[in-house]
Amino acid sequence: MKKLLTVLVILTVLVCAFAVEAKDAKDAKIVLLLPGEINDQGWNASNYAGVVKCNEELGTNMEYIEAVQPADFESTFREYAERGYDIIMAAGSQFDEAAAAVAAQYPDTLFMLVNGNNHDGANLCPLFPKEYEASYLGAIIAGYVTENGKFGLIGGDPNQAMQDLMAVYGKTAVAIAKERGIEDAEYNLQYSNSWSDITLGKQMAESMIDAGADVMFVYANELGLGVISGAQEKGVKVVGYSADQTVIDPSTVIASIDFDYATMYVWAIDQWLNGELEGNQIIEVGVPEGIYFPVYTENTPAEAIEACDAAVEALKAGEVDLKALF
Repeated sequence: MKKLLTVLVILTVLVCAFAVEAKDAKDAKIVLLLPGEINDQGWNASNYAGVVKCNEELGTNMEYIEAVQPADFESTFREYAERGYDIIMAAGSQFDEAAAAVAAQYPDTLFMLVNGNNHDGANLCPLFPKEYEASYLGAIIAGYVTENGKFGLIGGDPNQAMQDLMAVYGKTAVAIAKERGIEDAEYNLQYSNSWSDITLGKQMAESMIDAGADVMFVYANELGLGVISGAQEKGVKVVGYSADQTVIDPSTVIASIDFDYATMYVWAIDQWLNGELEGNQIIEVGVPEGIYFPVYTENTPAEAIEACDAAVEALKAGEVDLKALF
């Protein structure tokens, strides 16, 4: 009898192990929750690109839901978990609390939050892009673009990741401006507490520009489109962020730091399909992994291009300690 039980246990382990290795991309049930619209030319567009690339390159049938409202975060997580989804992804740290509230009740579903921090659970697996590396590159460009050393910074929400990337941007841009002889260089940082209010973004940008800012930087989904619009009308430069925003107007958005989250998504889902991705951990990615890269225009100063390219190589070589700027 004991031998029979032993054999059954071994067979069970083998079957489970095979099940992990035999995940079929086309049968995997995966959905991405987005806080905004996929045409925002920013955060949501960058994450949606991951859905497209996974379906094209891995053969998945990954789905997405646009403009999920905060009041619906928890119920949306629960809905897809109840329907037996293997992975529920969500784009943004604002989903952290809702995911943590639901995850323990659905141990067979992996909750994978892009920019999330909460990994206190066997099925919580945040993907944490080191956005402060991207803001560092943007700041280098801004430091060479400014004429008066006044930098305007607008963030959607003062979460920790946002505070870190803004600190890196502001301190780096100011340091470069001072190296160029602009001794009174400074940055003005404000948070909109909104990710989607285009009108508010424009108003905030115009106010900062009227106060002297000659280079704007924003990270706030659709609200960022309002900031760029305000800069256009005021004749002020913008360093784009989170997507190639130079396509909006290269005479205003003179350079941009693009997010290749599509590559990150393919990597993460492929790891899961191969049974190599588990919960209860934060997975960090950044410039060395090819997630962030600068996009230049004919309006990007040559010295800014040279300095930014050198910074990319320094980050890849591990020669820069940006956490000291937090």
